[in-house]
Amino acid sequence: MPNSRKDMKKYFLLSFLMIFIKLSAQENLSSVMTLGEYLGTVKAYHPIVKQANLVINNSEAKLLKARGAFDPKIEVDFDKKVFKDSEYYNKLNGAFKIPTWYGIELKANFENNEGSYLNPEATVPTDGLYAAGISGSLLRNFVINERMASLKQAKLFINQAKEDQQILVNEILYKASLSYFDWLKTYNEKTTYEDFLENAQIRFDGTKKLFFKGDKPAIDTLEAGITLNDRKLNLEKARIKFIKASLELSNFLWLANNTPIELQENIIPDVNLLNTIDTTLNIALFNDDEFDINNHPKIKSLEFKIESLNVDKNLKMNNLLPKLDVQYNFLTQTPRSANSLIVDNFKAGINFSMPLFLRKERGDLKLARIKLQETQFENEVTKVSIKNEVSAVQQELTSFVQQTGFIDNIVSDYNKLLSAEERKFFMGESSLFIVNSRESKLIESQLKAIDIQNLFFKTKAKLFKAAVISITE
Repeated sequence: MPNSRKDMKKYFLLSFLMIFIKLSAQENLSSVMTLGEYLGTVKAYHPIVKQANLVINNSEAKLLKARGAFDPKIEVDFDKKVFKDSEYYNKLNGAFKIPTWYGIELKANFENNEGSYLNPEATVPTDGLYAAGISGSLLRNFVINERMASLKQAKLFINQAKEDQQILVNEILYKASLSYFDWLKTYNEKTTYEDFLENAQIRFDGTKKLFFKGDKPAIDTLEAGITLNDRKLNLEKARIKFIKASLELSNFLWLANNTPIELQENIIPDVNLLNTIDTTLNIALFNDDEFDINNHPKIKSLEFKIESLNVDKNLKMNNLLPKLDVQYNFLTQTPRSANSLIVDNFKAGINFSMPLFLRKERGDLKLARIKLQETQFENEVTKVSIKNEVSAVQQELTSFVQQTGFIDNIVSDYNKLLSAEERKFFMGESSLFIVNSRESKLIESQLKAIDIQNLFFKTKAKLFKAAVISITE
């Protein structure tokens, strides 16, 4: 019997040495993809991130369009009629207009008309008539008008788009990080089952060897074989889960030319992620007490939206005023002579209008105020919601730190129990059933530790998402 125990110990030592060499060789062939490298690739090349960047481009295009309302314009109007060799009229009217901020428009005009049936009021000197003047609205559309409001809102939309873009990018990085954590979890589970499959194989081979020597009963060989097949079954399940998680991860990996990347089999996750995750997600220095809710991108986006709605409300209030448009133009037939622009030669006009009941205008104003109030309420509710979410995540993280300590102690204790039971088994003081039972408890606790670690990582990602923290590539 002593010789059998000594042979068994040598067999186990040799087997463990071979396992170590095998694992070392596999490790050398594998390449680790860290969370930082992974998220950097997602941020740089993922189509959804590029789509988020288009939000800013869209707002910049709207700003360019709004500025176009203030572009100077050249207008030419030519009208001529000839019938039976008779020139009824030949009219040319050219103008150069410069819109300005407060509804004022500067204008230079040239008019040259002739013809047998020309309207007398259109008669001008032979060389044409020049005019230079100004037009504008003195009541409605003076302080604010459609083009002023559009330009202000377009500028606000750009600022809002920058905040929305940060939220969208943060959201895709959050989802990508969850995929990475699941990938790491399934990898750890697969590795765990691989390790314990090796143990089961060693026990089965050793038990069978001892059975042939007459030191172990056949029932032990049967039990060792059942355990071995159970470990193989669990490993196969874990392998399939790892493959599925790898494919899920590949959904976030793209090249610069919008080509998806297929994750290679030799790429493995970073099993030491716990040491780097806070730095990678840029939450290492996050402090709940110093968290300023007003700097949160969602709140800033809503503030810009509120400013834009205020502009719209002011425009609707302005529409309650009467419309009073005035214009004044100096007239001259010798524009090169500066003293030819005198007040005696002019063309002026006034246009006044006002709806009697203003029902449309009052309705528009009421709707604008309601929309503004809705957004203000949304802003206040969002502030409270974000604060509570961040606070809840912080408490979860604190709890997971304690849970991790507990599960680490449990795994350590089960490891000690298994080691002690194996020593007793080698000395013939225990049974294979008890050893397998101890090992099953150890496997269960290790899987629970992996699950808690996964939830811990996901909670850190929730903090990253709730606070909309930016990360560098």
